[in-house]
Amino acid sequence: MVSHRRTSQRGQITLASVTVLSAALVTAAAALAAPQASADPAGGRTGSAGAAAAAPAAPAARAADRGSTTARISALYEEAERATEKYNAASARTKRARAAVSDLQDRAARTQERVNGMRSRLGALAAAQYRSGGIDPTVRLMLSERPDSYLEKASALDRLSGTQTRELHRLQAANRQLEQQRREAARKLGELQARRAEVAHHKKEIQRKLAAAQRLLNALSPDARAAYDRATRGDGRDAQVPDLTGAVAGSGRAAAAVAAARAAVGSPYAWGATGPSTFDCSGLTQWAYRRAGVSLPRTSQAQRGAGTRVPLSQARPGDLVIYRSDASHVGMYVGNGQVVHAPHPGARVRYDPVGMMPVSAVTRP
Repeated sequence: MVSHRRTSQRGQITLASVTVLSAALVTAAAALAAPQASADPAGGRTGSAGAAAAAPAAPAARAADRGSTTARISALYEEAERATEKYNAASARTKRARAAVSDLQDRAARTQERVNGMRSRLGALAAAQYRSGGIDPTVRLMLSERPDSYLEKASALDRLSGTQTRELHRLQAANRQLEQQRREAARKLGELQARRAEVAHHKKEIQRKLAAAQRLLNALSPDARAAYDRATRGDGRDAQVPDLTGAVAGSGRAAAAVAAARAAVGSPYAWGATGPSTFDCSGLTQWAYRRAGVSLPRTSQAQRGAGTRVPLSQARPGDLVIYRSDASHVGMYVGNGQVVHAPHPGARVRYDPVGMMPVSAVTRP
């Protein structure tokens, strides 16, 4: 699917769609060729034998060109879908890195407060000693930025009271913890920057693929574009609902997820979208199960492992059907050999046969 993430759109046309489109184009070509073959009003033969052979060849060549163009559009959508899943995965990693940085920063801030409190107590001790005639060198060292160097001098410990020793050890431990947290936060910040760059890279790749597909679509003639829309059902005019009589989900949560997915039929595809009004493929399944109270991973690859594997022959409504060997598309099985999925840019969430493209796994969340 184009896990269709994490500003533009992307998706793919199934092999079945390309076959239907090619048939439509060939039919159109044959219709155009028929009147040209009998264009002589006198009923005579047209031109030379070479010209007669050339007449039917031109429409066939045009049909072949159109078929090649639509196949390329399909390939671009598939590539964009794969890039989308990478984008979705990178976005999920970015989100986790951002949360880790925030947590570390919060922990460091709390540790800094502890250190400040300890120093404040030691400062109060120093002030009291000053008022009574001067500051003990021991206390002065305890207030230094690096108490470790003082603690390493064992002989100096004899000059500390038990309370002072414990306080100094606590300050030492807090300082070490603070330094460790700061180093970890800096490392996580670097990781976050790398994740953001990765997201930006995949976003640009998706946009390039979709822009190339759109240029090819714009170059199609009106008739060819209409045939393409019919073959891919990208115009949203196919509102046919399959017969799902007798389709029973394996659990109440699965039934709720199926109901949510079916309610989304007709919603536009948008890469990186997770609802509630637009979706990419993994965004749709994640959203549908979230409505059922179940948390699914963001990408189709991760969703493949988010449950129990079952054979396709034993699929039940609510199961996730993962497509292609790289798991780059996902749909939800809804019963009677049908899935609901978000196909590709320009198309809408719809029903399709479960075998619309190669199935790599079926997972029951």
